[in-house]
Order: sequence, then structure tokens, then C-alpha cells
Amino acid sequence: QVQLVESGGGSVRPGGSLRLSCAASGITYRSYCMGWFRQVPGNEREMVASVYSDGDSNFADPYPNSVKGRFTINKDNAKNTLYLEMNSLKPEDTAMYYCAADNRCPISIGSRYWGQGTQVTVSS
Repeated sequence: QVQLVESGGGSVRPGGSLRLSCAASGITYRSYCMGWFRQVPGNEREMVASVYSDGDSNFADPYPNSVKGRFTINKDNAKNTLYLEMNSLKPEDTAMYYCAADNRCPISIGSRYWGQGTQVTVSS
């Protein structure tokens, strides 16, 4: 059974930082591309970061402009865990964050496996 379990969300003030984690099981983790997505109620789910299966090479454009320079994705193949470092957080980063996995690359909204999500709220 495939499981992706996110953690690390919470409430933070603007300018603060959070580190999200996604623990994977039931897949050959090192063979999977991974990504982080976020969704606000009423909006479409959007990708915020992606990484190739080896974790060492990203896609040509792994971050959208909205998070570029502030978010960093890291895939630890030794721990079967995906991370998202989020710095300089803004209120518009408030969303439910999901990790996704697929052995078809690049990662996309049609990815095969999803976690349950972790809420990030940025507010003063």
C-alpha cells in the first residue's frame, strides 16, 4: 500500500519559515519523481516544486515565479522523505500543501499518488 504522509505545516507570521516533510512508503522511492503542490479552496491545485527521481537534478523550471528563490525542494532517497523548505513566507502562500509521487516524469497534476495534505497559514 502506497502512503505519502505530509507533516510540518502550521501557522507562521509573514517573513517566517517552515519545513514540510513527506514520508513515503510502499513505493521504490528512488525511482519516483516527486513534487509539492498547494491548493486554496475554490482554486486549482498548483505545483510549487518538483524534483527528478535521483534527487540531484531538477527539471528545467522546478519552481513557479511565485515561490522561486524562497522555496527549496529536497528529495532524500536514503530516508524515503521529501522536504520543502519555505522561507520568506507571504500571506498568499496560505494553502493546503500536498506531496505527489509518480514514476512517470515529470511530476504533474495527474500524478498517481498523493498525500493527505498539511495546512500552511501565513498571517500576522
